Amino acid sequence: MNMLSTGILGAARAAGMGAPPSGPGGEAPGIMSYLPMIGMLGAIFYLLMFRPQQKKQQEVKELLSSLKKGDQVVTSGGMRGVVAGVRDDIVVLKVADNVKIEFSKTAIAAVTKRESGES
Repeated sequence: MNMLSTGILGAARAAGMGAPPSGPGGEAPGIMSYLPMIGMLGAIFYLLMFRPQQKKQQEVKELLSSLKKGDQVVTSGGMRGVVAGVRDDIVVLKVADNVKIEFSKTAIAAVTKRESGES
């Protein structure tokens, strides 16, 4: 925190705002004078970092909950297949004739084509 206040005070002096009061009657600005700026930085950090991540997590959750038989998917490892079945947190992919592999739902990275014939 000391480096932050030193940098801000240095920038204020360079901008011509004068030196901080010093001597027997004056005191350097306290932490209370920086709270609004810290609050604004926190709000900006939330809007730029946390909010988009929460939206992305919600989209992934919706994608995984909407998986159904016949959807073409890609796993996080690059395996492509067609959903042959869905149970709890397991997805069974058909990757070739007579070859079915079970994956965790969280391994599904994207749905490349939705099955439109079923409702």
